[in-house]
Amino acid sequence: MRRRVFMKSGALALVTMGLSPSFLRRSAFAAELRRAPKGKVLVCLFQRGAADALNMVVPHGEAAYYTMRPGIAIPRPKRGDTSTTIDLDGFFGLHPALGAFEPLYRDGILAPIHAVGSPSATRSHFDAQDYLESGTPDLKSTRDGWLNRYLAVSGTCQACDVPASPFRAVSMTSQMPRILDGNAPTVAMASLGDFSVRATGSATERLEGLYRTGSADLVHASGKEMFEALKMLRSADPQRYRAEHGATYPASPFGQRLAEIAQLIKAGLGLEVAFADVGGWDTHVNQGAATGQLATRLRDFSQSIAAFVKDLGPRMDNVLILTMSEFGRMARQNGSGGTDHGHAGAMFAIGSQVSGGRVHGKWPGLAREQLYEGRDLALTTDFRSVFTEVLTRHMGADTTAKVFPGFVSGTPAWELLRGGA
Repeated sequence: MRRRVFMKSGALALVTMGLSPSFLRRSAFAAELRRAPKGKVLVCLFQRGAADALNMVVPHGEAAYYTMRPGIAIPRPKRGDTSTTIDLDGFFGLHPALGAFEPLYRDGILAPIHAVGSPSATRSHFDAQDYLESGTPDLKSTRDGWLNRYLAVSGTCQACDVPASPFRAVSMTSQMPRILDGNAPTVAMASLGDFSVRATGSATERLEGLYRTGSADLVHASGKEMFEALKMLRSADPQRYRAEHGATYPASPFGQRLAEIAQLIKAGLGLEVAFADVGGWDTHVNQGAATGQLATRLRDFSQSIAAFVKDLGPRMDNVLILTMSEFGRMARQNGSGGTDHGHAGAMFAIGSQVSGGRVHGKWPGLAREQLYEGRDLALTTDFRSVFTEVLTRHMGADTTAKVFPGFVSGTPAWELLRGGA
């Protein structure tokens, strides 16, 4: 039996579980995984629309890359030329619009992961996003997201009866994303400002009145705990946030979402999992090369993340950022100066625990016989292997058997994360 509380404006979504109406109830699966070590945070960022992995992490040492993309390939590295590939290791490089990532790579806290993704053969955005967020490729019957299953089984403190924070898992989206949907309590909000205004003055009184009268604007739920959550957030004073360490976030919606996640982390509200997404990666037409549509997206993407890392400073010791997209793009450019739906893609992992300064994953090659179905970058790393390592080594999970049912992660030839939680 599941109960949901939501505001019609879409600014706030609270998900609760079970017979107990409490928003702060303990998970029914609490004993099955350890809780995340104190202060550990996972930030998942979704590039919706299928980001072009081959132009993000450029295989400039592969001749076939230039043969298949005569109009949109990123030029080979050339010293002093900012319109060419940023060389990483003599074979791979970054798109020049990802320049904000280069210092993070050189500092050893950023690791690209290539030829990674879902083993599903689908080229449907809807299905591929569903499989990535549910964590169960080609299984459409899964009802919850893998991050929510992690939250459900990781539970709360077992040595004491202290409930998890209402801000344990937050999505900076107007609606709850599939990846966080499920039985474990989670929060979705378009912005901290939209959320916190409901904890001020007459706004709170009106909401409490709606709860008491059972108005249709507020479906039955645990009102008291919800208002306590609002008061907690108001104490963080989202209207007066100032970034630290000289960080400047882009004024874009994505940049502002990351700034608000940083604020939640600094406020000490018990955040463990944060999610945000950014669209515009479906580049079928006029994708561009070093400049153009894709470059504009990548610049905002990398500058927003770099500002987040700079803003958090030493707090990044406990924070891991993981980027993802539903699949990559076709290896060959199409007749419209773009790329069509592909197969394997690329991720970025960023944080002090990351084994950075090198490109991870087994490179399959781009020769015709090496391509998936003769057209796409082949998959060599299942995304669940990456997610499993992140949950066990960063978040401290003992097992992920119920998070990714039926999946057995092989031991990769590389380790994405150093040490462990």
